[in-house]
Amino acid sequence: MTAPNIKLHKGDLPAGLTFPNGVAIDTETLGLKPHRDRLCLVQLSGGDGTAHLVKFDARTYEAPNLKALLADQNTLKIFHFARFDVAVLEQYLGVVTTPVYCTKIASKLSRTYTDRHGLKDLVGELLGIEISKQQQSSDWAAAELSDSQKSYAAHDVLHLHALKSKLDMMLAREGREELADKAFKFLPTRARLDLVGFEEDDIFAH
Repeated sequence: MTAPNIKLHKGDLPAGLTFPNGVAIDTETLGLKPHRDRLCLVQLSGGDGTAHLVKFDARTYEAPNLKALLADQNTLKIFHFARFDVAVLEQYLGVVTTPVYCTKIASKLSRTYTDRHGLKDLVGELLGIEISKQQQSSDWAAAELSDSQKSYAAHDVLHLHALKSKLDMMLAREGREELADKAFKFLPTRARLDLVGFEEDDIFAH
């Protein structure tokens, strides 16, 4: 596997950076509770083998260029498990991220022959690439990120464009493209429900 081109940025994306083919996005936090565990890193890729890592220090989240990208209606944002990332981005950056595509939802709608929908499983099966999740639980608030952390973060976004292409074909094959599209459109609302305390409650249940 070719080593990724990783660019580390402090506090924001550089001005003028564009993602004409959509942007893959992931986040790293200090845990899985957005109200408690702060956002430390946002990683992005245009699907071109380059990963941009935006590191936040001292809990300062001005990031005007990143915020503009997240809110840009003309740029598709591709996530794996968008529900969490969209909630974290709204909590710390104050931006509702749209439009959104989620490879985990696309997988669950199209790969009903398995219950393995993690990123590692998808990349392995659909792309034939082995990725490591060893750094998943590490200190993302460290003053300096290790090379292993940066590589891990990069690989969480570098393959999402290719996964989307594969999953789009599977969704089309199963006739579930429209269902997926409606689920993606609901994701910012699902994230907002999590943020206001309905993360465990199914408000559609009896």
